Amino acid sequence: MGQLDGKVAFITGAARGQGRAHAATLAGHGADIVAVDTTGSHDSMNYDLATSEDLEGTVKEVESTGRRCLAITADVRDTDAIGAAVRQALDEFGRIDILVANAGIHSMAPLHEMGDDQWNDVIDTNLTGVFKTLRAVAPTMIEQKSGAVVLTSSINGLEGGANYIHYCAAKHGVLGVMRSAALELGPHRIRVNAVCPGVIDTPMTNYQDVYDMMNGGPGGDRSSLEEGATGYGILDGQGALPAQVISDAVLWLVSDQAYAVTGQAIPVDSGHLVQPGFS
Repeated sequence: MGQLDGKVAFITGAARGQGRAHAATLAGHGADIVAVDTTGSHDSMNYDLATSEDLEGTVKEVESTGRRCLAITADVRDTDAIGAAVRQALDEFGRIDILVANAGIHSMAPLHEMGDDQWNDVIDTNLTGVFKTLRAVAPTMIEQKSGAVVLTSSINGLEGGANYIHYCAAKHGVLGVMRSAALELGPHRIRVNAVCPGVIDTPMTNYQDVYDMMNGGPGGDRSSLEEGATGYGILDGQGALPAQVISDAVLWLVSDQAYAVTGQAIPVDSGHLVQPGFS
């Protein structure tokens, strides 16, 4: 018997990275999965977004566990699209017990050089998209009088970061959404929490701007991420963490083991936040 037998999990940003790991992990513990992602693009970003082939890869991973997976292409910035995705999930499964609002993007620029499009793309996806997803799913959980929600924030929801002010603003905002939603939805027996990942080894951290940041300047490469991340936390031998460490936290938060946990931001960062400083 799995911890999540009979439950349905709605996961955004599910085509790869943390989202795919969440889908496979929750399915491995018994949940059927609604895997939502966009295969579009953002002109302000310097790396490629997920493809339809990536989303199909998630479906195969989920189905390999014996669970069902409904793949839906939708952009969390689009109110109509995310609403349609929720209706499609309900038509297929009849309920949504778990929401993991994970979709997010990243880019970098000094604040005085950041254009409106770059700011808007990140805020609209990482903050407004989380709100729109939660708003679309909440009514069915309220009707059920049950639900577990996990929003993906970041260590940058708890501290600032140079050259990605928009990302930090969005991830701080996600924690405000989480705490406010926990207050509103608690009387309906719906728990709302957030995970705050540190440096996670996914496509979102594997592009030139991040390599250069980890390198301390231009000319970075994959080794710059690997070496730089070893100084990010305090646990010896840990650098850029696998997505699975976040999925393990998500699994706990949506399981009955965390039945009394709501309104909390859970850092998974190798102890980064307890350091007195970061260069």
